[in-house]
Amino acid sequence: MADIKILNPDTLGKPLGQYSHMTRVKANEFLFIAGMLSANRDGKIVGDGDFDAQCTQVFANIAAALASAGGGWGNVVQFTTYMVHSQDIARFMAWRLREFPRMFPDGRYPPNTLLIVDRLVQEPFLVEVQTVAAL
Repeated sequence: MADIKILNPDTLGKPLGQYSHMTRVKANEFLFIAGMLSANRDGKIVGDGDFDAQCTQVFANIAAALASAGGGWGNVVQFTTYMVHSQDIARFMAWRLREFPRMFPDGRYPPNTLLIVDRLVQEPFLVEVQTVAAL
């Protein structure tokens, strides 16, 4: 079982959203999950033009990947988020504010790096999230 400590040292100040500054991990195994998009099992886009629906599918895909390896949200040590529109940052923060307390009931949110990119693999995709977990 991984020893995962989510940390916010006083020297770094308070995070600006639902994330933490650091994760300290002692683990025997790591899981690196490729950037998940809002495609379902059949490869069909879910939520074309709907940022919230895409976020929901992206995180459902991450949950499925974690479960397939015997993990869950408590195993996540880092997210990297890619978005194509800076105007969606507020929507992303609102989605996390609404959903993360359910996913991470202890309030210890993994670090997250947020990047705005020109586009993702296909035009309709608005958000992609890469995940690192410790098992």
